[in-house]
Amino acid sequence: MAPLLRIVCVHGYRQNERSFRERTGSLRKLLRKRAELFYVSAPLRVPPQPLAAAGDGAQAVDSEGDSRGWWFSNPEEESFNALDHVESCRGLEESLETIAKAMIELGPFDGIMGFSQGAALVSMICALRQQGDPRFQFNFAILVAGFRSRCRLHGHFYEEPIALPSLHVFGETDRVIPGELSQQLSTSFVNPVVLTHPGGHFVPASAPQKQVYFEFLEKFQK
Repeated sequence: MAPLLRIVCVHGYRQNERSFRERTGSLRKLLRKRAELFYVSAPLRVPPQPLAAAGDGAQAVDSEGDSRGWWFSNPEEESFNALDHVESCRGLEESLETIAKAMIELGPFDGIMGFSQGAALVSMICALRQQGDPRFQFNFAILVAGFRSRCRLHGHFYEEPIALPSLHVFGETDRVIPGELSQQLSTSFVNPVVLTHPGGHFVPASAPQKQVYFEFLEKFQK
């Protein structure tokens, strides 16, 4: 039997590694004979905010008060909203270093998976990998409810098509990250695999998605 694939998992805004692990329990169970999932927390602490103003991830707030984020689109307020067009942001380099450190300490990894803001970060990491950044070594990416960052400083990540096998998963009724944003992100990749589901802002792991996950991962089983 082939060894388990090792996948590093990047949570969404206002989550952390523990809350994301809990929310992906069904996925871990679904993939238990194919992959082992490892989780990393973002370095930025998100201050408490009213739910209505929470932005990306508002439907998946960490209940233990340790809300984290990968970058702030509004540095002054230490907040993030995926829909905001901004000139600058804060925290991305620190977050890239956090993932790079995890790849050294927990890796090596076969793949990387991101959810929501985490998926947006993963897309940037994929671009850096293609550009030859030695910090990021993996063979595939899974992006759930992803989107392109609308920060002007991040535009260079989307200039060249990313020739890395990728699976893009998003919900048809997602009110946090509209499906068209995830579809747009998938066009940044060469020959992306796209999986839609009828639900909202979460990582799906029910019977209708099972075969797509399996067929995608089978390509990387040794």
